[in-house]
Amino acid sequence: MHIGIPKEIKTHEYRVSLTPDAAADITEAGHRVLVQTNAGAGVGFEDADYEAAGCVIAPDAKAVFDESEMIVKVKEPQQVEYEMLRPDQTLFTYLHLAADKAQAEGLRQSGCTAIAYETIVGPKGGLPLLQPMSEVAGRMSVHVGANYLERSKGGRGVLLGGVPGVAPAKVVILGGGVSGTNAAQMAMGLRADVTIFDISDHRLNELDMVYGGRLKTEYSTKRAVANACMEADLIIGAVLVPGAAAPKLVTREMVCTMKPGAVLVDIAIDQGGCFETSYATTHDDPVFEVDGVVHYCVANMPGAVARTSTFALVKSTLPYLRRLLDQGVQSALNSDAGFALGLNVAEGEITHAAVARDLDLPFKKPDWLQI
Repeated sequence: MHIGIPKEIKTHEYRVSLTPDAAADITEAGHRVLVQTNAGAGVGFEDADYEAAGCVIAPDAKAVFDESEMIVKVKEPQQVEYEMLRPDQTLFTYLHLAADKAQAEGLRQSGCTAIAYETIVGPKGGLPLLQPMSEVAGRMSVHVGANYLERSKGGRGVLLGGVPGVAPAKVVILGGGVSGTNAAQMAMGLRADVTIFDISDHRLNELDMVYGGRLKTEYSTKRAVANACMEADLIIGAVLVPGAAAPKLVTREMVCTMKPGAVLVDIAIDQGGCFETSYATTHDDPVFEVDGVVHYCVANMPGAVARTSTFALVKSTLPYLRRLLDQGVQSALNSDAGFALGLNVAEGEITHAAVARDLDLPFKKPDWLQI
């Protein structure tokens, strides 16, 4: 099969979808890998590294799209990219379609088969291709929050861990999944006062067993979250409904009750955000204020630590990519119900129920998908 690796073009997105070592595995198996020139530059990979791995270097994105049967990316295709897709191609990348109707319509019109990393379910449950970026974003969220709590950045001027005789910052984390747990680990490591909210009693018990008194846990209700907002210095939104838009857990009214200079970090922004006042920002212009509260809502947070993120992502995506290449797309998806849940678009239709529901579009499973 011919695989194309275009250079990412989202603002300040430096990741690349395949490392030279991973590319060598693919070329040694007899597949052709076409890499756009400088695709790996943001991670420290040169074109020569890919050539040494058996890849062919393409001069531009058009050549990659024109000559490839499968396009492997990191971030969702931008308009100029999905307009180059065609019915005989497969796209394998993060999509986050529930918050992006324009992209969904563009993919439908292209006729391509689009498989989303973030909705693939592993053999033991969980979201194995979303997990590495959730880990990165969770850990980054605390760094970012601590930075914007500084007075010079518009924050309250609070040190996350306090000092002897001065109380630490109050950190509230909404969601006890992968990103929320990683955020909690980092915040506790910096000696903040940390509370996690979740709606799973089982998960709250797990967190309590692991972290004991170092981490406070609370069942998430609207009133409990509202009360926490009034006291918090930093709130990290880390909720996830696979494939669907994130629920709005912090309302505009709750934001109005927060301390001036408090910080909101919305990890869920790729899925529309879990704060009512959120909208997607970029690394160029990452924050905005609402009622004196600083909002950080960058939609590709892990892109800022591109090298770490690339290696973390590729180690998870490569086994699935191999299966698509070795078995063929339809056979690979038909052999694994969890893998099949990654199929978001095919034959001009939305093929993931949650995505279709949130976009108010028809849902139709392709005839060839038997599971």
